[in-house]
Amino acid sequence: MRILLPKGEQNKLIEKILSKISVVEAAKLCSLSERTIRDWRREKFLIHKGAIELLCNTTGTSLPKKFQEKKDYWTLNPYIGAAATLKKYGAVGGNPEYRKKRWHEWWNKKGKFINNPILHRKPIIKPSKCLELAEFIGIMLGDGGISNWRQQIRITLNNKDDKEYIKFVYNLTEKLFGKKPSILKRKGAQASDISVSNMNLVDYLITVGLKSGNKFKLQVDIPDWIKNNKAYSIMCVRGLVDTDGCIFNHKYKSRGKFYSYKKLSFTSYSQPLRKSVYSIFKSLGITSRLYSYRDVRIDSQKDMVKYFKVIGSHNPKHLNRYYK
Repeated sequence: MRILLPKGEQNKLIEKILSKISVVEAAKLCSLSERTIRDWRREKFLIHKGAIELLCNTTGTSLPKKFQEKKDYWTLNPYIGAAATLKKYGAVGGNPEYRKKRWHEWWNKKGKFINNPILHRKPIIKPSKCLELAEFIGIMLGDGGISNWRQQIRITLNNKDDKEYIKFVYNLTEKLFGKKPSILKRKGAQASDISVSNMNLVDYLITVGLKSGNKFKLQVDIPDWIKNNKAYSIMCVRGLVDTDGCIFNHKYKSRGKFYSYKKLSFTSYSQPLRKSVYSIFKSLGITSRLYSYRDVRIDSQKDMVKYFKVIGSHNPKHLNRYYK
């Protein structure tokens, strides 16, 4: 059942609830998506009765006394539509193969010649293989992702710890591809998404070695054109560690004295990617080790010095933690 409130009242009710809990918490409580909660706030859809009662009870919010209860799809009359379709086509749903055939006929004769800007791909700069592109590939393999069905790339960073690095990634993306990304802060989380929606960009990044979809399931790796070039490898690892790496203090006690020094850890659930990073470190004379099933670690102070001398970082967070 759904609840129908006077115009504007549904928005007020959801706003009261969200003043006490976040969109993320509300969605988890009702086992719904965050988008559904936002759609309710915008009054795009009617609220589910059971869900709103749960939210009101949890937050101590009063449910308005005057409302109407409506069944799902209450605005639709399926029988009228089915009868009209049956009369016109002789069957409900028709023949999908026939519809597909006729659509292709229309597209080849007329559709593809229509000058509709929606159908036109927006151009991008397609850079040749270079140091900056190699670093961008590392960033994407670290905290980035490609959605093929949405035709979008997205890089998610901590909007507090990576505040300055977000600016660097934004500028690098615009410089490489000639497209200004959008930056959207996630509500209820300390994260920002740097994204570009462009079919040509998605296609281009796939041609240079990235993959769309879940990186863990795909067990992604550094493209060969990067691994086979020392300078490109250095830049790619820099992008990887700047996003999925951390600098931390290792503390221990020996003979009554406390000691502390810095270590570096790169984390990935992709085995091929971890092995490639380990191999690149080795080729650069940096001693590291494969730690557990997800980390590559640099332990010695000598190798930490070599890492920041040879590979370096564009992320102020790492630089501050290392030199502090």
